[in-house]
Formats: sequence, structure tokens, C-alpha cells
Amino acid sequence: MRILSGLQPTGRLHLGNFFGMMEPAIRLQDEGEAFYFIADYHSLTSLQDPAALRDNSLHLAIDFLACGLDPARATLFRQSDVPEVTELSWILSTLTPIPMLENCHSYKDKTARGIIPNSGLFTYPVLMAADILIYDSDIVPVGRDQKQHVEVTRDLAAKFNHTYGDTLKIPQPRIKEETAVVPGLDGQKMSKSYNNIIGLFEEEKDLKKKIMGILTDSTPVEAPKDPATSLIVTLYKLMAGPDAVQTMEDDFRRGGTGYGDFKKRLLERTWEYFAPMRAKRAELTANPDHVHAILKTSAEKARAIAQNTMDRVRKATGLR
Repeated sequence: MRILSGLQPTGRLHLGNFFGMMEPAIRLQDEGEAFYFIADYHSLTSLQDPAALRDNSLHLAIDFLACGLDPARATLFRQSDVPEVTELSWILSTLTPIPMLENCHSYKDKTARGIIPNSGLFTYPVLMAADILIYDSDIVPVGRDQKQHVEVTRDLAAKFNHTYGDTLKIPQPRIKEETAVVPGLDGQKMSKSYNNIIGLFEEEKDLKKKIMGILTDSTPVEAPKDPATSLIVTLYKLMAGPDAVQTMEDDFRRGGTGYGDFKKRLLERTWEYFAPMRAKRAELTANPDHVHAILKTSAEKARAIAQNTMDRVRKATGLR
């Protein structure tokens, strides 16, 4: 079983990236042949600073490794180190109906917020389909918000196979429902676009500022509170064990504890949870040559598979 997923290097990782994609994806490296890529082609739709792109890509690789990706069991590479993916994206685009892309939430969400889209943003799902299909992927671990793009991938693979013969493997999405969408500081989906994120590796003072600023209601300290509607509890559940979660929920219902105290518990747990990863990240940051070597070796492996896929695609379409 081959597993594939990726993240864009558009900034530092946040809890939504980690629990929505990275953590479940890394656990899957024990279940099959895992391929994880740094989606630098995708990031060009919003990031046109070359120095920032290079820096972000390196730090995303470091973050993957610090959070538990094992290069002996998983393949970690830059998307742009396998240029064949852009050729497959073009071929798939010739089979892609425009209404399918107009209906994709990545495009609709941006336009609804007044962003003038470029063609790369519009065709983002086609490149994502190429990312998945070029490695003969079986499983694609994604957050619930990305499920539609995997469905587009499946549709395009089926259409290609119907048009040109059985050539492309049709993948399946894998969604961790309880953490598929992680809320941000304001209750919306955690996203850099909404400026509501909690970074994985925030400085302690910055982490404290963000967590103490989480949106809450005006329920008095002495009054009971509903844990089911609290952002504090939702985030705490991601990192705390069942007993600690039960204690917090009981304290919410009992009353007599203010939101500030609950935020302090969340702050302490968040800092402790990522402490081992912070230490590993510091080691990797001090040795970038080691990280670059991992990316180079992994890219060679990924590109060999992509070239085999493109040989089949070119023959099927008549390009060979």
C-alpha cells in the first residue's frame, strides 16, 4: 500500500497542519510505503518571494523530521524535484471540465473573500490530482476540507482510464474524523489565511499570548460552562489524555473556574506536548546538510516512480 500526502511551504506549521494532516500521515508510515512531499509548486499561487520559498521549504522538511517522519520508512521530497508532475497535470487538464474546477471549494473560498484568482489557483485541484496519481498512490490522508480534491482526483483518473485505457490507479482518501478540521483562535478553521493559528514551535511568550487570547463568551467565573462549545476544550483534547480531558470537562460543568485558568492548562499542555519535537527540531536546524541529503535521496526515488508512470501515460495518450 502506497500512501501520499503533502503540505505547502507557505509559512510555519500550526496545530491544524499537524493534527489534520501531519500526525496521522506520519503514523501511516508504519502501515505502508509512505511518500510525503513539500508542495512548492502549489505555493507559487500565493508566495512569490524566492528566498522565503527556499527557507520555508527547508523548514517544512525539518518540521516533518522533527515531528516523527523516519526517512528509513518514508520518502520526503520537494514537489519541484519531480518536474514530471507538471506534464501529467497538463495532460489531466485536457480532460477536466471547467465547471468541476469552478465548484471546488479552494477556488470558491478565495473568490468569496474577494481574492482575485490566478489560473494556478483555479487549476490547483488538477495539479493535486497529478501529485497523487503520478506515484500510483493507494491512500491519501487529508483533512475533511481536502476530501473534495481527492474526489476530483478519482474522477479524473477514471476519466483518463475510460478515454485511454486502464493506466492510472484510483486512490482512496483517509480522514481522521475527530481532528479533520482543527479550529483556530476565533472558532473558524485554523488557517494562515484567517490569521488565527497557533504555531507548533512558537516562542513561549508568543504561545502564551495566543492561547490567552482565545475567543470565549462572558460566562461568569462562578457559573457552569458547557465544554462541548468551548474552543479551549476542543484544542485541549488534541493533546491531553482521557483522564485530563474528563477533569477539565467536569470543572467546566461544575463552575467556579474561569476561562483564564482553563487557558493556562491548555498552554501548559501545548508546551509540554511539543517539547520533544522542539528539541529534535533544534538538532536538525543545526545540521541542514543532513536534511538536504535526505531530500535529494528521496527525490531520486520518487522521480523514478513518476517516470515509470509517465511512460505509461505517454504511451496511452499517443505521445510515445
